[in-house]
Amino acid sequence: QVQLVESGGGSVPAGGSRRLSCAASGDTRTMGCMAWFRQAPGKEREWVGTRYQASGGTIYGVSDKARFTISKDNAKNILYLQMNSLKPEDTAMYYCAAERWRLCDGLTPPPFGLWGRGTQVTVSS
Repeated sequence: QVQLVESGGGSVPAGGSRRLSCAASGDTRTMGCMAWFRQAPGKEREWVGTRYQASGGTIYGVSDKARFTISKDNAKNILYLQMNSLKPEDTAMYYCAAERWRLCDGLTPPPFGLWGRGTQVTVSS
């Protein structure tokens, strides 16, 4: 079993930056892709981006993806989300998710059956 624990959230002034971490533990060899999602109060969950382990490539779902960078430290099994030029509308609970290799084919969106508990990011204007 794999466990995901997010950290790095907090209060940030508009225009600032924040790096979130998602530490994966357990049998992480089974995970073929990992992703970040976010959910603002009263809104649906939004996909931020997915990193594929096999290729090391990342695809992003947010419209202004230039402000977001997903990376991974494979030695430490930590997925990062670097966020720059933060805006109040970036305020949300940020979640890390992971999926097994066979469901990370890069052709269809992974179902992401494993989730962390989230970390809150609040951007003040």
